[in-house]
Amino acid sequence: MENQKPMLLEVKDLKTHFFMNQGTIRAVDGVSFHVGYGETLGLVGESGCGKSITSRSILRLIQPPGRIVGGQINLYLHSRENPQEQEVIDIAALDPNGQKIRSIRGGEIAMVFQEPMTSLSPVHTVGNQIMEAIWLHRDVNQEQARKMTLEMLSRVRMSQPSRVIDQYPFQLSGGMRQRVMIAMALVCHPRLLIADEPTTALDVTTEAQILNLMRSLQRELGMAIIFITHNLGVIAQMAERVAVMYLGQIVETATVKDLFGEPRHPYTQALLRSIPRLGKKSGQPLESIRGTVPDPFSTIRGCRFHARCNFFMPGVCDVIEPPLINLKPGQDVRCHLYGEHSPKEKSGIIHQ
Repeated sequence: MENQKPMLLEVKDLKTHFFMNQGTIRAVDGVSFHVGYGETLGLVGESGCGKSITSRSILRLIQPPGRIVGGQINLYLHSRENPQEQEVIDIAALDPNGQKIRSIRGGEIAMVFQEPMTSLSPVHTVGNQIMEAIWLHRDVNQEQARKMTLEMLSRVRMSQPSRVIDQYPFQLSGGMRQRVMIAMALVCHPRLLIADEPTTALDVTTEAQILNLMRSLQRELGMAIIFITHNLGVIAQMAERVAVMYLGQIVETATVKDLFGEPRHPYTQALLRSIPRLGKKSGQPLESIRGTVPDPFSTIRGCRFHARCNFFMPGVCDVIEPPLINLKPGQDVRCHLYGEHSPKEKSGIIHQ
């Protein structure tokens, strides 16, 4: 692609499986994507498709019985002092409890979770929790850490930071708690922020404020963002490129313009049709994707979406797993409609 940004993170054929008594869950099964410096990548899909497990794999936060069983997670770190110097770290090969990954978590890659009350300690002040993050990565004293915390709370547009710093999470509103989580994630100026459904529990007004805040902080700090959500409206606001996940695989990657203007995978098309739109007649039902996401223990032959697909080709889609096909620079799709098994009558079948 033209004007492609320098590589920051490259995920290659990542596989994270959970080995249960009932069988194996292939939560992430061959995922590949990349993120450039300062770029925003949207990761979208229905609940249970593997988005959050992908993000936790990047930070090596997968707990037994889950583990990474294959692939690479390459982090390209340019020296902050000398941009010509570069270190490449395969996060997937690191000890998940080792010093190296602890220095990367929060220092180079930070994460904001969906529900702050499950991530913040109820018995420590928000100031102490943010300062703890500082002490993990910076050699500073108590006074310096408190000053950095106040500056970061101001930066995330927190009202009265000198008062909030000594309060407990239960004393704050949902929007304020999410600002605390963002402050904690960004206080050490990471190069990449992973935002996992950061606005799902918020009302529409607060959601808009948090999204504006994240865009503003991204410009100020020059960081990249992986924005994980099932809300395509949020992706339209936040992302430059989008990766669509279904049942542990990336089924389409595209720029935001191409994804909304010319979606190619039937699953992407179905997701877009299910968005509520202005101008629909009163009482007209919303379109939905037929069927449900398959049981996580099931092993599906062929395309994982074939049982729900309007363009299902018997003997092909239910037998042969489709490869990821490049349609044009910046747009790839995992679908037999575009490969060697593509039907001759393409027009009207593939496009919406």
